[in-house]
Amino acid sequence: MALSVMQVMAVELNAADYGIQPGGKDCGAAVRLLINDARAKGARRINFAPGEYHFHRSSALPMQLYISNHDQQTAHPVALPLVGLKNVEICGNGAKFIFHGMMLPCVLMDSEHITVNDISIDFAEPFSAEGRIIEMKDGYTTLEMSPASRYTVENGKFFLTNNGRKDSIHCMLAFEQDGRMVPTGRSGDMAWYAKAEKLAGNQVRFAEDAAAKGLSPGQTLVLRSYFRPHPGMLLYRAKDTTLNNVVFHDSQGMALIAQRSEDITIRGGGCLRAAGRMHTTAADATHFSNCRGHISVQGATYEAMMDDAINVHATCLGITKVETPRTFIARYMHGQAYGFEVMEPGENLSFIHGPTLEMDREQIPVEAVEVIDPRHIRVTLTKALPSGIGVGDAIENADWHPSVDFSHNIIRHNRARGALFTTPQPVRVIGNHFDHTHGSAILLAGDAQGWYESGACRDVLISGNTFRHGLTGLYQFTDALIAICPEVRQPGKQKECYHTNVRIVDNDFITHRVPLLSATSAENVKFSDNRIEWNDIYPAIHDGSPCILKENCKDILFHPSPDEGK
Repeated sequence: MALSVMQVMAVELNAADYGIQPGGKDCGAAVRLLINDARAKGARRINFAPGEYHFHRSSALPMQLYISNHDQQTAHPVALPLVGLKNVEICGNGAKFIFHGMMLPCVLMDSEHITVNDISIDFAEPFSAEGRIIEMKDGYTTLEMSPASRYTVENGKFFLTNNGRKDSIHCMLAFEQDGRMVPTGRSGDMAWYAKAEKLAGNQVRFAEDAAAKGLSPGQTLVLRSYFRPHPGMLLYRAKDTTLNNVVFHDSQGMALIAQRSEDITIRGGGCLRAAGRMHTTAADATHFSNCRGHISVQGATYEAMMDDAINVHATCLGITKVETPRTFIARYMHGQAYGFEVMEPGENLSFIHGPTLEMDREQIPVEAVEVIDPRHIRVTLTKALPSGIGVGDAIENADWHPSVDFSHNIIRHNRARGALFTTPQPVRVIGNHFDHTHGSAILLAGDAQGWYESGACRDVLISGNTFRHGLTGLYQFTDALIAICPEVRQPGKQKECYHTNVRIVDNDFITHRVPLLSATSAENVKFSDNRIEWNDIYPAIHDGSPCILKENCKDILFHPSPDEGK
C-alpha cells in the first residue's frame, strides 16, 4: 500500500539499527547499506549516536571522479557516498568520523536539499609529521617528533609513512608554541630536503641549519609533501546543501570542495586543530569551483590550514584550435583542474582575451559539447565566435558564478591567504577576524595563464572586519593585506580594468608596517573610514608603504584613516 505524505515525511533511520555503533569496528559497509535504504525509502533523517565511528580504505567504494584543484586519481575510495539523496537531514549529534588510509571521506553528489549536522572528520594518522626544535648546532637541527607522527629514516632520507603511503618530504612550515606561524618575512614554505639521522627515542637530526632560516628552539616544524589526492568532503552537482557545525581536523587536500554545485550554506564548524597537532588541512579549508547560486559561510573557525580559508572561482579553458567559425577545441590548462563539467548545452559562454584578460562583450550559448579526452573538449556554439577571439584566448561559463556572504568567521594562523574571491556576483566580507594570516588576508585574483581561475569581481564589500598582523610571510600575490592582483600578461594593452567596484570601509587594522592595499588592473576602489593601529612588532615588508598601485588602476580612493583626506 502506498505511503501517505505524512508517513513519507516521518521516515527516519537510526544508525544503531544497522549495527553501526561507536567503537573500533569498521563501519563502512554498514553505513553504505544505511545510505542505500535512505535513498530507497525516501528517508528524511539519519541519526547517529555520539561517539567515534571508524572507516577503513578496504571497505570504501571506488568512484571515478575528477576533482578540481587536486591530483587526479584513477579512482577515489569513498567511505560515505551520499549519492542521489534528496531532502535528507543527517544528524551526527557530535559523532566523530575517523578514517584509516588514503581515501575520500564523504561525497555529496547529484543531491538536493541535504543538511549535515554536528560531525567531525579526522584521520587515524595525520598526513604530516611534526617535530619540535630541541637543538640547533653546527649547521644541524634536531627535532623531537610528536608521538602521532608516522615516519621512517632510511639511508639518510626522511619519509612520511602515514595512511599506507611512503612519501618524501618537500618542505616544512614553522609554528610558534602559541600556534602562530613563525613570521619569517619570506615564503612560508621552506625547503627541507637534507640528510636525516634517527637518534634515540623519537628524535631526528637533520643536516639543516634552522638558525639560518630564522628559526629558534621550541618552535614546531610541520614536515609535509605537496601530494594532494583527496579532499575531506566533495560536493558535486549538489543543490541546496547545508553544513551545520561540520569540523575538519585533517585532510590531504582541501577540507571541503564544491564543484558544479549551487546554493551552499555553512554555519559554524570549520577547520580546527586536533589535540596535540599544529596543522589541519593540507590545502584550502573551503574551495568553490564553478558553482552558482549563493554561498554563505558564517560563524566558522578556520585555523592552521596550508592554504586559504575560502577560495571562490570559475575555471576558464584555453582555446587551442578553431575548426569552424562555430566550433573549436578547448583545453583544461592546469594539471590539477580537468575532467569535470564546465559547461552544458544551452549555457552561455563568455570570451576572455588571453593577453589582457579583457572580456568580450558578447556572450554566446553552447549548442553542443563533445568530450575528446579528460583534458580536451570540442565546443559548438549557436553562432560564430566573436571577432578577435581565437587560439590563445579563453572561455568561461557566464551562467555559473556565485554570490558570496563570508561573515563573522575566524581565520587564523594559516599560510598563503585568508580569503580569495574571483566572481562577478556580489561578494560580502563582513565582521570576520583575520588573525595572523601568514600571507594576504584577502585576495581578488583571476588569470588565464596558470590555474586558469576566472570570474572578474564587479561588486565587493569588505566591512566590519578586524585584520591583526597578517602578511608576516610572502607568497604569490601577497603584496598587501588586501591584494587586488589578477595576472595580466600584457597590462599595457588593456582598455578596461579587470576588477571593479571594491569598497573597503569601516575595518580595524592592527598591523606592523606592511601595505594595506595593493592593486593591479582595478577601477573604482575605495579604501576609507578604516581604523589603523601601527606597531613595530614584526619587521616591515615592502618598505612598509601603505598602498601599492601597479599597472592600469583607475579611480582609486585611498584614505587610510577616517580623517585623512577630509
